[in-house]
Amino acid sequence: MWLITMTESTAKQPARRGRIFPDHILSPEELARRKAEREVFHQRCRAIFERVRPEYIEKNYGWYIAIEPDSGNFFIDEDIEVAHRKALQKYPNAKHCVFCLNESGATGTI
Repeated sequence: MWLITMTESTAKQPARRGRIFPDHILSPEELARRKAEREVFHQRCRAIFERVRPEYIEKNYGWYIAIEPDSGNFFIDEDIEVAHRKALQKYPNAKHCVFCLNESGATGTI
């Protein structure tokens, strides 16, 4: 019977630093452009939310509303995942934004 013992410990691999894909670096202009596009998209969704919130906040307080800004359609549900899924079923290739039907529209806790 052979007994194998480890007298030497294996060397710990050094932590790698840096980017995973160093050749995929976006320019500051591209980052700024994308940020501006996100802000415009959010403002469009927010405008629809502010328009419909007074009508639905009383009856559905705390529920979630998924808004697709190109069509102006929105989907309301008690569960955030269901509201999100409804928007994806109707508009599978479009972006949408989800708000909570409350005073601020915030969907989480800090």
